Amino acid sequence: MRPSATPDVFVTGIGAVSCFGATADAFWTGLKAAASRPTPVPGLTEQVPDVLAYQVPDDGTAPADASPGALGRAARFALTAAREAVADAGLDAHEVAEAAVVIGTAVGESGGREGGHDGDGDGTPAPAAGSWEPMFSVASAVGAELATFGPNISVSNACAASGYALSVAVDLIRRGEADTVLLGGAEGIARVPLASFSRLGAADPETCRPFDAGRRGTVFGEGAAVLVLQSARAAAGRPVYGRVLGTAWSCDAHHPTAPDPGGEQLVRVARAALEEAGRGPGDIGCVVPHGTGTRQNDVVEYQVLREVLGDRAAHTPLFSLKAFIGHTAGAAAAFAAVSAALMVRHGEIPANIALARQDPECPVWLPQDGPTALRQPNVLVNAYAFGGSNFTMVFGGGSR
Repeated sequence: MRPSATPDVFVTGIGAVSCFGATADAFWTGLKAAASRPTPVPGLTEQVPDVLAYQVPDDGTAPADASPGALGRAARFALTAAREAVADAGLDAHEVAEAAVVIGTAVGESGGREGGHDGDGDGTPAPAAGSWEPMFSVASAVGAELATFGPNISVSNACAASGYALSVAVDLIRRGEADTVLLGGAEGIARVPLASFSRLGAADPETCRPFDAGRRGTVFGEGAAVLVLQSARAAAGRPVYGRVLGTAWSCDAHHPTAPDPGGEQLVRVARAALEEAGRGPGDIGCVVPHGTGTRQNDVVEYQVLREVLGDRAAHTPLFSLKAFIGHTAGAAAAFAAVSAALMVRHGEIPANIALARQDPECPVWLPQDGPTALRQPNVLVNAYAFGGSNFTMVFGGGSR
């Protein structure tokens, strides 16, 4: 069971920029609508026809007080989401100044460093020939724009980046090194990674459809998700979305890109997170799986959930987030955490996007006919990455 002396870590604010729009409300509304489609990527789809992406609409996500070209696409998304999260939590200027910033990203600002086009494709100029620009500058950009003076940490280990970042943020609070942490993940569309996935044969030319028998790979998305994490002292008197109950990491070191078909380390990381959270299989009300839409991932993850949850696996609803917003790479775990916070606050799981035909090798429960009550206020979140990096979190309600 969870040690009683483990300090609580509360979520007091959230922000999101996604293919649904530039606010967390737009994100939740989009999830409730259970309808989403990727679109062509200008300058890339013409050359690589099977590449689509879930892209952020141009609706004012660039901060008004930032000079044109000063921030890359991922940093602009992150700053917009961070400002929303700060306002949602009601942080004052002193709390913001003392806050830490921890942001995960797999691609960073590499989209703006690609040659042969205008930076990230939306008017931001590319660096001059011969100049050097850091790619993983999202966390520092957010800290600089918000004038935070706490620890500033960028985490970049592929698609588990914001999950690992979340664990780092939790540790900062539990060790007493920060009372408030702006934790998030951010990605902007970059052409090279998308084309590379096409070359690997891992890009679905239609839509992201995890656990569907007709799936042909993943489809990427962009955006940012930010959460305000606070100690019990800092969160006192504030409305909370819930608590981060447990987090865990593992590495299977099986293959540079493929998951270990045995799933041993995936089982290990899930059980470790449950143990830290003091929760068992019967306490989990929903799972937000990694669920990328590749057959290797989906089948292995089903086997892992069956091992970890036992008989409860068939009765625990899954929410297939990537079917709505695509695979947001290093931001995926942060988006899943925001989804978990919203589910706990509203007490329900939005309907999944309907499958044409569910893969019989993945008989998970994906409710598709309307919202499902969150019968237990605890959500299990998985995030897995190239290189074998694995992350699991348990998010729970606000009371002990």
